[in-house]
Amino acid sequence: MSQFVQATVYGLLQGGLLALIAVGFSLVWGVMNVVNLAHGSFVLIGAYLAFELHSALGLDPFVAMVPVAAALFAGGYLIQRGLINMVVKAPIFITLLLTFGLDLLLVNGLIWIFSADYRSVSTGYAAHSYTLYADVRVPLGRLLAAVVALGVTLALVYVTRHTRTGLAILATGMDRGAARLMGIRAKHVYALTFGIAAALAGAAGAAVATVGTFSTADAGRFTLFSFVAAVLGGLGNMYGALLGGLLLGLVEAWGGQLLPGTLVNAVAFGVLVVFLVMRPQGIAGRAFYASRIEV
Repeated sequence: MSQFVQATVYGLLQGGLLALIAVGFSLVWGVMNVVNLAHGSFVLIGAYLAFELHSALGLDPFVAMVPVAAALFAGGYLIQRGLINMVVKAPIFITLLLTFGLDLLLVNGLIWIFSADYRSVSTGYAAHSYTLYADVRVPLGRLLAAVVALGVTLALVYVTRHTRTGLAILATGMDRGAARLMGIRAKHVYALTFGIAAALAGAAGAAVATVGTFSTADAGRFTLFSFVAAVLGGLGNMYGALLGGLLLGLVEAWGGQLLPGTLVNAVAFGVLVVFLVMRPQGIAGRAFYASRIEV
C-alpha cells in the first residue's frame, strides 16, 4: 500500500512539473492555432541557462528562473515577430514544418555550444525529502517545482482574465478579425503570447535542471509530453494544462509500478487515446475551433 501511495505522491509532483512545461505550449496552440514543435528546445535552453548561471554565479536555479524567463521571453517575442508571424495564417502543416525546422536549429546549436552530455544542477536541498508517514517521502526539489507550477498557472490565469493584456490575448485567440476592429494589434498580441510561452518553458527548464539530469536528446520528449498534457487538459485552457500534466504524471507513476522502460510512455498515450474518445474537448476544454472565426 505504501508503495502505491509513494508512486501517487511522485506522480503528482512529476505532474506539476509536466504542467509547467505544458501550460505555455497549450497557450500558443489555443490562441494562435500553432503547434510549436520547438517548445521542448525552449525548455532545454532554460535548463542550460540555469546551469550556466549556477556554475558561473552560484545562483540558485529557482532564483535563476527570473532572468531565464526574461531572456526566453525576449527571444520568443523576437522569433514570433520575425519568423512565425509570417506563416501564422498559413495551414497548420506549414507551421509544423517551420517550428520543426526551428527545433532542429536550436537543438543542434545547443549540441554545438554545450555538447550532448547529461548535466544537472546540484543544490544542497534538492535531494532532501520529508516523510509523510511510514516509508512515503516527498522530495523537496520536486515539491518546490510543483508549487512553482501551481503558482505560475494561477498567476497566468489571473493575468489573462483580469488585465487588459490578458483579455486582448483571449479576444485575439477567439476572433482575430473582431479583435482588430476593437483596436487590438494582433501581431503584437501573438508575439506577447509566444514570448510568455517561451518564458514559461524557460522557467520549467530551470526546474528540470534541479530535479534531474537533462541533455539535448530530451527536447522531443518535452514537446511530446507538452502535447499530451495540453490535449488532455483542453487547448488554450491553463487550468486544463495543469490537470492534464497531473493526470499524465499519475499515469506514468502508476504504470511504472507494473511496466518496464518505454512501455510506461505507451500507457500514457493509450490513456490519451481512450480519454479523447470519451471527451474530445479535454478535461477542462471546449469545442473552441468549431465556432472560431478568422478574418
